Amino acid sequence: MKRRCCWLFVAVFGLCMLSSCAKQETQTVREEDTDQTIALTVWGGEEDEALLQKMFTSFQAHYADQAHFQITYQAQSESSCKDALLGNLEEGADVFAFADDQVAALAAAGALEPIEQADQVRTDNLDASVEAASVGDQIYAYPLTADNGYFLYYNKEYFSEEDIKSLNQMVEIAAEHGKLVTMDWSSAWYVYAFFGNTGLEVGINPDGLTNYCTWNSTDGPIRGVHVAQAMLDIAKSPGFANRTDTEFLAGVQDGSVIAGVSGVWNGAAIEEAWGEQVGAAKLPTYLCQGQPIQMASFSGCKLIGVNAYSAHPDWAELLAQWITSEENQRLRFEERGQGPSNIRAANSKEVQESEAIAALLAQSEYSQIQRIGGKFWDPVAVFADNMAKGNPSSAPLQDQLDRMVEDVTAR
Repeated sequence: MKRRCCWLFVAVFGLCMLSSCAKQETQTVREEDTDQTIALTVWGGEEDEALLQKMFTSFQAHYADQAHFQITYQAQSESSCKDALLGNLEEGADVFAFADDQVAALAAAGALEPIEQADQVRTDNLDASVEAASVGDQIYAYPLTADNGYFLYYNKEYFSEEDIKSLNQMVEIAAEHGKLVTMDWSSAWYVYAFFGNTGLEVGINPDGLTNYCTWNSTDGPIRGVHVAQAMLDIAKSPGFANRTDTEFLAGVQDGSVIAGVSGVWNGAAIEEAWGEQVGAAKLPTYLCQGQPIQMASFSGCKLIGVNAYSAHPDWAELLAQWITSEENQRLRFEERGQGPSNIRAANSKEVQESEAIAALLAQSEYSQIQRIGGKFWDPVAVFADNMAKGNPSSAPLQDQLDRMVEDVTAR
């Protein structure tokens, strides 16, 4: 589907300062391309617009002697990019940001093709991010970040390093001060934290579409009802609130929230609100069946894809490489606090000194790459929302777990 023109070979390898013959051939291509306008559409998160516009400007300046560009930014959530793109591939963005759990579906639908510069991608990026961008042995996208996970933010004014080891302890402390610890139970992404290190399992089947799930298991030392009851015990405390990420941040800013589960994307705003009192750490344990269970997490990466149906696939490829370059990943960290996938950028002093990145790395020991079929999200959110409300219907927990698992594993 992608058309590989001779100029791309020359342009890419010309960047590596190959032979003068290649440079002469590039000059010929420049004469042919200078008069045309290359129109490219880029999808990215709404919060990334200003940052992406800077990258577009530097890209256009770098290639100004090769072509004229019209680069259009459109806001599109990374989490729902797949659905938007597959609705009409030929009219979709040329270059797009998306969460790594969508890569298999996009590749299977023909929206992505294997990256030709795969060896370079492997050399430049962290192993986990390369794995996240791959289907089998083929790399289908460019790693953008290696920080799509969550951990604990807390206000040091209220919690000691010992306190933050236990979620139940933190909730009690918050209640004593008339404050809140929050977590988003409306999102199955976060709810995985309670089930992930219990021996109960969830994942995607070999068909790449359907799920397996044992969260309703009635066997073993930790059973589904034990986890559900642990969630109810937390939810009933006046020191806990089920809040979305946006509501969590609003509470941090108005002083009502003193700890919560979130990710690096909120780091700058939290630091602004709490100043020197801001703390970040791996997720705490929670009490389940009388024992502390280390909370788990999903981990992942943000990726940049190139639409296989792009009218200008070669320029789209170069733009994707530009957005994910070491220099621009450093810029992304400076302006958005997002953790680089690029090895050199990730090893920089500035990144290594980030408390949020350190917390994410500490939590990585208890995380797994998110590989879940689409039917996982809604049933888990419905179940968890009922736990957050205190199970007002008093429906048996086992019945609710069975219903959730039936829907999660539906074919």
